[in-house]
Amino acid sequence: MLGWAVTFLIVALIAALFGFGGIASASAGIAQVLFFLFLILFVIAAVAGAVRGRSPRI
Repeated sequence: MLGWAVTFLIVALIAALFGFGGIASASAGIAQVLFFLFLILFVIAAVAGAVRGRSPRI
């Protein structure tokens, strides 16, 4: 999911570079939503792992 967020961010930056404002803002919005969704899921997984008490696999 983080990969998709980075992909949409790159699309937004390229679109902004070429002057496509609508596409750039839409891609930036999608990237932002995906990033925060990834962040929330990461925190939930970290808390769930801490509650279970298992040692992390390295």
